[in-house]
Amino acid sequence: MSVNSYAETLSSNLVLSETEKQSIRTSISTLRSRLSAYFEDIEEMFEFGSYTRGTILPRKADSNSDIDFMIVFKNGSAYKPQTHLNRLKKFAEKYYSTSEIFQSSPTIVLSLNHIKFELLPAYSENLLWTKSYYIPAPQNVYEEWILTKPNEFNTALTNKNVNENSKIKPMIRLAKYWNARQNHLYASYLLEEYIVNKSYGYYTSSVFDYFAEFALSLPTGHLNQTDRTKVESLQNNIAEIKNLRTQGYESSAEEKLKKLLPTV
Repeated sequence: MSVNSYAETLSSNLVLSETEKQSIRTSISTLRSRLSAYFEDIEEMFEFGSYTRGTILPRKADSNSDIDFMIVFKNGSAYKPQTHLNRLKKFAEKYYSTSEIFQSSPTIVLSLNHIKFELLPAYSENLLWTKSYYIPAPQNVYEEWILTKPNEFNTALTNKNVNENSKIKPMIRLAKYWNARQNHLYASYLLEEYIVNKSYGYYTSSVFDYFAEFALSLPTGHLNQTDRTKVESLQNNIAEIKNLRTQGYESSAEEKLKKLLPTV
């Protein structure tokens, strides 16, 4: 095996298995049914985020992996966001009494054995023939609503992946795996956003090439010194791997990559 083939194989192993996918589909179906039975004022509900983009990691690679699930309430704007968060918490406590349930950021986290759900309240408006969604605004401690476009980034990521020869999604999984092993230095969504907005070299071709470019350009200005050291270690390892390959030591380079990103 080579550096390139190991990176490709590892990225493939970071895709949800069919068993995990089926478990998640079953959980989503049950959640939808219970939400419909409990609430009379739901306009619509749907998954969004990394699960819909195909960049979610299995729990074996990231214990924090979750499904973002939006619940759009009729006349939702008539209430403060925290009111709906409290309602979702009571719902979760009724139907999932043995599961861990808590509020985190502007969501209610429902932690099941195989996956976490982040339940996000919202309301919608039709503006200029376009449906707009509003979710709790964190900066106002969930007392106000803020506009969001939950699936707009999906299109940007898909386009980027197509334009970069289908290497972006596999590389994102490697990047998120490294990030999870570092106790999440970067928020997962912001990491994906950075990767999609980044420009890559003309001769970048393999998944490892893309991962290397990502790693060597990671911003660290917002990190504390301890976390900056972790990024510097990543960058030094990538530089050494590239140097070993240039000198013809492919096996040594592969072993170093395996230590950096172990098999799952």
